[in-house]
Amino acid sequence: MSSWNTDERTSLRASARRFTETEIVPHLAAWEEAGAVPRELHRAAAAADLLGVGFPEWAGGSGGSPVDALVIAEEIIVSGGSSGLVAALFTHGIGLPHLVEARDPALIEKVARPVLAGEKIVSLAVTEPDAGSDVAHLRTRAVRDGDEYVVSGGKLYITSATRADFFTVAVRTGGDGARGISLLLLERDMPGVSVSAPLKKMGWLCSDTAELRFDDVRVPVANLIGEENGGFYSIMNQFAAERLSLAVQAHATAQRCLD
Repeated sequence: MSSWNTDERTSLRASARRFTETEIVPHLAAWEEAGAVPRELHRAAAAADLLGVGFPEWAGGSGGSPVDALVIAEEIIVSGGSSGLVAALFTHGIGLPHLVEARDPALIEKVARPVLAGEKIVSLAVTEPDAGSDVAHLRTRAVRDGDEYVVSGGKLYITSATRADFFTVAVRTGGDGARGISLLLLERDMPGVSVSAPLKKMGWLCSDTAELRFDDVRVPVANLIGEENGGFYSIMNQFAAERLSLAVQAHATAQRCLD
């Protein structure tokens, strides 16, 4: 027995397999054609106790570790799903950890709990036209004005942006380089937030992707996630988990092809 096939994780795999075969596979082709998955799928995954795996119960999650979340992603692909489906359904896996890690009670209630219940969707907005993985050189700026930040700039290739209610946005609050980056929670209906039509892609078609524009968006200082100018390190820490997930999904896709 390894850490990947304990009795508990064997049961988790079985749950993910049943969910995939009944709730995903019959509809996946239509979702690929539509370019998005329905919000009802998020609620169904929450009801099946899959959506919140890997997030603590005090934040509205189902408990377990990041490895449990990887087990679910792997099983979904092996059982007939796709990486695009995983990206669309589990967008909170990259959009929510920074907020949960910061442990702000107000943001937990406002964002984490409804997202992990499948009622809301959160996206991570880091990539820009001139700063993809080069986070230290992003240009979207947030200038402090009393009890608010004024955010100006744009983001590109943002997963689930056309459906998201919340955006965890990397902004520049300080000087140049990594030490000037912060994370802010922006809401879709804030004046000055605009979302493009879905971007055309070669693959991952059911994972909607869009461009964001921020035109002098006023954001309460209370929406700061973690410490000001400390966002770079939080982003880098979570990128490690994202890379592990992509590796597991690549392995699962190869295994499915071989099978």
